[in-house]
Amino acid sequence: MKVNLCLALAAILIGGTVSAQHSGQKVAIGIKGGVNLTTIHNDNDVKYDAKVGWNAGLLAHIHLVPRLALQPEIVYSAQGAKYANTETINTNINLGYINVPVLVQYMFDNGFRLEAGPQVGFLVNAKSKTGTATAVDIKDNLKGADFGLVGGVSYVHPPSGFGVDLRYNLGLSNINETGTVKSTNRGGQLGVFYLINHRQR
Repeated sequence: MKVNLCLALAAILIGGTVSAQHSGQKVAIGIKGGVNLTTIHNDNDVKYDAKVGWNAGLLAHIHLVPRLALQPEIVYSAQGAKYANTETINTNINLGYINVPVLVQYMFDNGFRLEAGPQVGFLVNAKSKTGTATAVDIKDNLKGADFGLVGGVSYVHPPSGFGVDLRYNLGLSNINETGTVKSTNRGGQLGVFYLINHRQR
């Protein structure tokens, strides 16, 4: 079901891009990837440490009016957190999401952009691993969808279409399926991207 959903989202992204191209708007398709530094915030006294992950996916950059663009994305993101059981044993919570942010971007003449917008994430895998023990599947303990906000800054080199972006993802919804503790995803991303048919504003 998650695979079908992701395929449908990809079709919507591509279809919307084609429609925008036919309407005369400047549109570029791109690929992206990078590293995550994520954690899980709990509303009790339990503190988790950040863990390193990765992300990769597709994007569409659509110029709406001068200086404003819309950028929907479909990105696989390896997230989670870790905490120390003892001084020598850690537990790693490894979460995999298909994230779909829809960002509004303000574009400067020098290639820099400010971006912000909502994001929905679909949980595709979730495991907990303590020390050298076998990883345990915890997907049933977590909700299938995660809602949040994204904000950041990016830069594209106009002649080449290559760029970098730095953003922060703030989860708003409780990812726990049961229990009284509210847990939310949080983390930063540093990535690179390439706009295949990039054209200057």
